[in-house]
Amino acid sequence: MRLQLMTWPAVESYLRSRRDIIVPIGSTEQHGPTGLIGTDALTAEAVAWRLGERVGAIVGPTLGIGMAHHHLAFTGTVALRPSTLMALIQDVVASLRLHGFEHILFINGHGGNVATANTAFQEINARASFGEGAPARCQLVNWWDGQRVATLCKELYGVADGSHATASEVSVTWALHPELERKGDLSPEIAPKGHSWTDAKDYRAAYADGRIGSNPNLSSAEHGLRLLEAATADMAERHAAFVGLKG
Repeated sequence: MRLQLMTWPAVESYLRSRRDIIVPIGSTEQHGPTGLIGTDALTAEAVAWRLGERVGAIVGPTLGIGMAHHHLAFTGTVALRPSTLMALIQDVVASLRLHGFEHILFINGHGGNVATANTAFQEINARASFGEGAPARCQLVNWWDGQRVATLCKELYGVADGSHATASEVSVTWALHPELERKGDLSPEIAPKGHSWTDAKDYRAAYADGRIGSNPNLSSAEHGLRLLEAATADMAERHAAFVGLKG
């Protein structure tokens, strides 16, 4: 069930029997010369929608712009400051808590969101501790953080999956949009990795085409379908454990 395709009475009816909701969160940023700019939002959304269908949960609207300032030297990236993303997450959670949702599971597609989102959750609960609002049980999980996906990525790509513009996430976007599948002239085939960075110019100086440690020419739509199935199964286990938490 997608919140945006429901009526308010339908949501009220849902809340009479359960109090959990899934929220996809991603980013709008470069993903190398062959990856889609919307990769992180598209992948998180696809996994969240499939998870919602599997567990019968409402899926909220996708938060599609993330903490990605370090990609702004690449054309097309749209980013939020950490403080802006924190405010967005806090307002979304406050809205959901107001209506009675108690377990809010964020399915994440962008590693850069993790620290900011977890800080936002701490701010919400710190205010509650000081008597300034209600606490919220929130959790953020990366869609690829499960044993099935990890095993499949190792089988399909080995070390060439990388950590940005990964072969696995590119495969998922091609499964969703097979008409956009493309290979590129990548040099080197496996991108460099291991460099630290500060701002956007520093990132681009370290990673000229945007990739980190990956070879997305190994990607395919068929791989993406397998990864979506694996991710949905992994996230169903995470969801069950999360909604089983008390308090």
